[in-house]
Amino acid sequence: MIDFTITRDEETGRETWSVPLTGQLLLDHPLFNQGTAFTEEERRDLSLLGLLPPHVDTIELQVARAYEAYRRKDSDLERHIFLRALQDENETLFYRLMLEHIEDMMPIIYTPTVGEACLQFSHIYRHPRGLFISYPERHEVDAVLANATYRHIDVIVVTDGERILGLGDQGAGGMGIPIGKLSLYTLCGGIHPAATLPILLDVGTNNQDALRDPLYTGWRHERVRGRDYDEFIEAFVQGVIRQFPHVLLQWEDFAQANAGRLLDRYRDKLCTFNDDIQGTAAVTTGTLLAAVKVTGSPLRDQRIAVLGAGSAGCGISEQICAAMVREGLSEAEARARFFLVDRPGLLREGLTGLLPFQEKFIQPRERFSGWTLAQSDTIALADVVKNVRPTILIGVSGVPGAFTEPIVREMARHVPRPIIFPLSNPTSRCEAVPADLIAWTDGKALVGTGSPFADVTYRGRTIPIPQCNNSYIFPGLGLGIMAVGARRITDEMFMAASLALADSSPALSHADAPLLPPLADIRSVSRRIALAVAAEAQRAGVTARAGGDNLERLVDGKMWTPLYPRLKKALPHWL
Repeated sequence: MIDFTITRDEETGRETWSVPLTGQLLLDHPLFNQGTAFTEEERRDLSLLGLLPPHVDTIELQVARAYEAYRRKDSDLERHIFLRALQDENETLFYRLMLEHIEDMMPIIYTPTVGEACLQFSHIYRHPRGLFISYPERHEVDAVLANATYRHIDVIVVTDGERILGLGDQGAGGMGIPIGKLSLYTLCGGIHPAATLPILLDVGTNNQDALRDPLYTGWRHERVRGRDYDEFIEAFVQGVIRQFPHVLLQWEDFAQANAGRLLDRYRDKLCTFNDDIQGTAAVTTGTLLAAVKVTGSPLRDQRIAVLGAGSAGCGISEQICAAMVREGLSEAEARARFFLVDRPGLLREGLTGLLPFQEKFIQPRERFSGWTLAQSDTIALADVVKNVRPTILIGVSGVPGAFTEPIVREMARHVPRPIIFPLSNPTSRCEAVPADLIAWTDGKALVGTGSPFADVTYRGRTIPIPQCNNSYIFPGLGLGIMAVGARRITDEMFMAASLALADSSPALSHADAPLLPPLADIRSVSRRIALAVAAEAQRAGVTARAGGDNLERLVDGKMWTPLYPRLKKALPHWL
């Protein structure tokens, strides 16, 4: 591990880092490297004379040069490779460039382009980042964790690569997700990059294309299951607790069979959450709360159809259900308003093989016994829409085109302002294209998507399409947790994040404005969410800090800005 110390001038706010590297080793270190922006004094002090061109650049000039190179790339995947290479060369410049072009570059560094990057991971692999812990190394977890680049880790994002976006099992290629998520922690929430650690738990893959690929970088073995898998996860979690006892651990893109049960097993043992279940639920709920205010009808009165009753769909439904209870419904009344459809059709009484978290949304027989069905042996989404007349339609199925024109037109016949959220990503997995949803509803639909889409022009109107991306939630959540040293994450902290996001909606001031703030404002949104989460954590008594602390000072003190610090030489301190 590399250790370095940071001091800050109280008057100017400028930081000075004492770093253990000099010369070419310093230039090869992405967090310390400043390239042509090293001052003449730093070049002498840090043994850089002659290793750089003589002109001293500003970071603004470097951003202009990097952006020029970025624009020369011919495809989104090439642009992704360029940005990842820049991150591995000069992290401060990478984040400064991203901040100045966030709306252009966030879809490149994360969804939807990260999906293609995961598919091609073994073919575009260039530079190590984070940790790979493979099953054959299960008895050496502590040794692997001790090889993390930095000593003081605040947040880990971990995946086993089995359910990457809507693309399925990508094995070691899933590492693109933790790397991308942690980039957003820093970009959107200001978490210091040295405090982040991406991890891939390589338990093999059942992706036959990957196993046959001679360039595949992962462990060439079919997936480990059952008790062996659980013991490996337990060894990993216990290693994290020993090495990084105060860390925030985020579970990402685990398969449905594992995601919920791992969250249930560990949520009371360390500070942890599952972003696919809880983060997706929080951003969807926050966006819905803004949408129903636009329609003028309260959340408690909505009827909700959800296509995809996996961990994400049920997690979204649980969060919205809790929001309905906040508005005065009983839990039973709220659950009766949810109609979840999965591969076997509507979750209903008499259906077998359901998972425990799905059983909470079973509709009793009397609710559907009188329905007219297209097929007698199942209850499909079209049947639900025809009989329930939902006001809200949410898709997390990964089935492209599942929201067909007949289904959407049937919904719009009975609802003045249908709310339709096709949330599956990447774009190739989206349940419907926003332009179609707008056209099929005669411009009445309020649409939110999981992947970015351009504004829709319809009959002289320009209709913005908000991206219900978890990046609106988890960076602010993490920032609030770190600011007050939260030891656990409660459901109420996610609700606080949803409410803060809803309160940030531009649509609250103007009905034709977007449901979500622009990405250019995401740092201020993350700060607002962090303050709400930190306050709720203190109220719940799960923090290391007392309730009398100045939360704004604590939150602002945790937000890193991509500016070059002054570097000076220190004696190496290796652990």
